[in-house]
Amino acid sequence: MNTILDQEHGGYSKEITKDFFKNVYAYMFGALTISGIIAFWAGTPEFFTKYFVNATQTGLSPLFYVVAFAPVGLGLLMQTMYNRLSLGLLMILFLVYSALMGLSLSSIMLVYAGSQIAMTFFVTAGAFAGMAILGYTTKTDLTKMGSLLYMVFIGMFIAGIANIWIKSNMMGFVIAVLGVFVFTGLTAYYMQQLKDTAKNQALSQVDRSKLALVGGLMLYILFVNLFLSLLRLLGSRD
Repeated sequence: MNTILDQEHGGYSKEITKDFFKNVYAYMFGALTISGIIAFWAGTPEFFTKYFVNATQTGLSPLFYVVAFAPVGLGLLMQTMYNRLSLGLLMILFLVYSALMGLSLSSIMLVYAGSQIAMTFFVTAGAFAGMAILGYTTKTDLTKMGSLLYMVFIGMFIAGIANIWIKSNMMGFVIAVLGVFVFTGLTAYYMQQLKDTAKNQALSQVDRSKLALVGGLMLYILFVNLFLSLLRLLGSRD
């Protein structure tokens, strides 16, 4: 009898884990699709000049900085306050985030050739998939590695903001190289965290749905940042 119950319990656990990751990847691919469509639509010189260049044509407009930095605030809000927000509101914020990221990413359409963007996307997909599988299957605890990588990421983020004004090619190159290692490593780390979350049967259905959305958001963020790091290394500016 116990053997039968254990088999049923194991089957149920596998089923809810499968459903959880199905939702996680649905959110991730949904966000990539929304951002990709908007980036393609807005990635024209006419759109960029009209909305992201100031009236005197001497610099970037305030709207550009809003589009560039608003996703950071939205992402932090969703990750830290998901338990206080309704699933419906989280979904709205998620859609807004994806759209803003699409507008922000539209500028790469003006800098890199379409073939370079496509090639880098597929390279990113392969690297991302490999690290995701590694993170899901490894028995090694990646917690310490994840904490270290997050500290490096914070340093990269601050340096990246500073480099907007410094405009150092060397600093940009170093940030891109670090980004490849940081975002691939964080992909493995976060997949391990998601695996533990998926197997937590104490979670309510609502909490599980919220965490699937936040998980999809995190994987989307890691994918996009890995893509941008690789694009800076592999692509050549027009």
